[in-house]
Amino acid sequence: MSRARPAVGYSLTVGAAALFAVNGTVSTLALEAGIPATRLTALRCTGAALALLGVLAVVSPRRLRIDWREVPFVAAFGVVGVALTQFLYYVAIARLPVGIALVFEMTAPVFIALYVWLVRREQVRNRVWVALLLSLSGLVLVAQVWLGGGSLDPLGVAAGLTAALCLATYYLMGERGTADRDPVALVAWIVLLGAVVPFWLSLAALRHVPPTTAGIVATVEPVLASGVAWLWVEQVLTGWQIAGGVVVLTGIVLAQTARTAPPTVVPEAVPS
Repeated sequence: MSRARPAVGYSLTVGAAALFAVNGTVSTLALEAGIPATRLTALRCTGAALALLGVLAVVSPRRLRIDWREVPFVAAFGVVGVALTQFLYYVAIARLPVGIALVFEMTAPVFIALYVWLVRREQVRNRVWVALLLSLSGLVLVAQVWLGGGSLDPLGVAAGLTAALCLATYYLMGERGTADRDPVALVAWIVLLGAVVPFWLSLAALRHVPPTTAGIVATVEPVLASGVAWLWVEQVLTGWQIAGGVVVLTGIVLAQTARTAPPTVVPEAVPS
């Protein structure tokens, strides 16, 4: 077994987050060019799946075997955890700045911490409440609710938060699914550099850093996405929204470390 190198893990995670961040702006341009969110979701998911299946079929075909009893789980995992997360994210970035949409989506760890505490009855650290308070307070700042009901599109906000729930489902189902399985032009960028390569980088990082650590490092994605959107398409955030994003990310970091007994294997976040 190769020796874990944390610096490599951090670099791979940041690299994946950077590609996901750029993909957010590229996807926004694709949506503005008239590609429907449903088609963009299908292109990205199908393209990534075909690429990954092709590679595995050549280098390790045994990893593609699946038992018929696993089909319902895999189908639900793919539809809710991957396809719906992608679709709702595209709806969100079509109506919100990319960085803000990602802040909403990345509240998933807060939902996970609440789920394992309320449903699984796992013990969580008291910091989960601080995380929840920070996340909600940050979202209030991001939405600027004092401006006549908020300055953000309600459908975009709803899509972002629902994407967070789907992403939380991805993590929780993935925790179960990977216990005994091995996780594994404009549109061309979205499929290859926006999905396949970041997938590989994020999974490779888990050889060197724990999943929780990788998740915390990955919270740099909204920051990078906001920077890319500002430089590329001049999406400018207000001071309150930037401050709110920082508060939300602080809450996310606390939520990532709230579980007293984190799982040994959890898949990296679905690319955004």
